[in-house]
Amino acid sequence: MHTIYDFQTTTMELIINTFGTSLNRDNEGFVICNAEGKQRIPAEGIKSIQISKGAQITSDAVLLAIEKEIDVLFMDRSGKPMGRIWSPKYGSISTIRKGQINFSFSQDAVEWIKGVIVKKIEQQQAVMLMFTPEDEKTTRLINKSIGRLEDYKTKVKKLEGEIVQDISATLRGWEGQASKIYFATINEILPTQYKFAGRSQNPATDITNAMLNYGYGILYGKIEGALIKSGIDPYVGVMHRDDYNRPVLVYDVIELYRMWVEYIVFSLLCQQVVNEDYYSVREDGSYWLESLGRRVLIQAINDYLEEVVVVKGVSRSRKQQINLYAQNLAQIFKKYQL
Repeated sequence: MHTIYDFQTTTMELIINTFGTSLNRDNEGFVICNAEGKQRIPAEGIKSIQISKGAQITSDAVLLAIEKEIDVLFMDRSGKPMGRIWSPKYGSISTIRKGQINFSFSQDAVEWIKGVIVKKIEQQQAVMLMFTPEDEKTTRLINKSIGRLEDYKTKVKKLEGEIVQDISATLRGWEGQASKIYFATINEILPTQYKFAGRSQNPATDITNAMLNYGYGILYGKIEGALIKSGIDPYVGVMHRDDYNRPVLVYDVIELYRMWVEYIVFSLLCQQVVNEDYYSVREDGSYWLESLGRRVLIQAINDYLEEVVVVKGVSRSRKQQINLYAQNLAQIFKKYQL
């Protein structure tokens, strides 16, 4: 990664996350302007542009992004995606949507969402094992928590229903209970200054949740982009179906990948590299990542996603795994077209 002024670039992404920065077009490239000066970034190689609240992008820059099939994603200060502009050259949503809707009412959707929840719980167990300390007391706690999560896995696997709506309330309840056990256990492992009372969102009430929320926001954006490029409608969910005007399928799929963000955040906290320069606390007690905290977390997540790992004998980056999963999901949906 190359860092300059208040934005970040990788071979894939351009991230502008500081108030007052603007992105303009210069022929076949972009120009980033701020109080420190200007810098030109070639459009070649850029796959996505992320704009945080308080930064600006011109219509010419947006049109260049569309021409080059570059995603433009607008984020709020907590890292949550608020809007997106994408190329019309992406997959045909109209042909896949029919199958996607039919799939959501099928028996296969029941098995699919059960598999997603089981995988999430397995990953929570794996994260706890990764951070198991040497002291015997905490080790016993972790082993007990892993056993309790194993019970929830068994319950999920045995749950039966004709359609997802038959089991969704029960699934959400068990998923929520498993997550409470998981986060309570992780909290015992973290250094004292990073311990938290529980999950908090909108806003975060501690630095740990502020980092998790921002990291999840980054992941939301990447998963939504992968679904859109595969021709899938992110607004047609399977278990999450009741949230009006929300990309609810992203909420389903992200459960397969949350542990990536959690592993990164917990690793940074256990290394005790996060200090008061990383965040600010408002009068209402809410915690927000500042420029340094955002840069460090974005860098860590992007490095992790670009890392190549072997899955079933094939070497791929984690980001490629998300894209391939979306493509495979689109093929499943196609089978359900009328």
